[in-house]
Amino acid sequence: MDINQMYDINIHNVVASCSTGNAIPLTKLAKHLERTEYEPEQFPGLVMRLDAPRSAALIFNTGKIVSTGTKSPTEAKNAINRIIGKIKDLGILIDNDNVNTRIENIVASTYLGKEINLNKVALNLEGTEYEPEQFPGLVYRMDSKNNIVFLLFSSGKIICTGSKSEETIEEVIHKLKEKLKEIDAL
Repeated sequence: MDINQMYDINIHNVVASCSTGNAIPLTKLAKHLERTEYEPEQFPGLVMRLDAPRSAALIFNTGKIVSTGTKSPTEAKNAINRIIGKIKDLGILIDNDNVNTRIENIVASTYLGKEINLNKVALNLEGTEYEPEQFPGLVYRMDSKNNIVFLLFSSGKIICTGSKSEETIEEVIHKLKEKLKEIDAL
């Protein structure tokens, strides 16, 4: 099922990672690739920026690559593949059989169409944190099993983080909406 069929869900950031299976000489990358930053005294990884797909990646000499800033899992995988291609173009060995890109986190938002009574949510759902004097949103940890965390705003906007798939986002948003209806907070 398409993520946008049931809800108008917008993906804002996808974090993906992989291990190339080989050490990567970061000094060589910094010397020969554009849009890189490498200051090993400050941080052990090299930062590389891409325009298409627009993203930033952290590359470590262990061979680990972490991509962030893309708007879909497909874009995240394309960004990592593009980075691997640039590394290979420099003559650096990468074992293609070991490169397995994993989605680590997706940040998405949607609007539930109605205002949410955050006080009712705070009183009736376990796993909430709500301190309106400090922050206007309510933090809701749905369950520890899947690490999904929601930010709920009284306007009806919600932000979902911690998911590793688009399908899971739609499922947990549906569950959240049902819980909010059950406690008459929506």
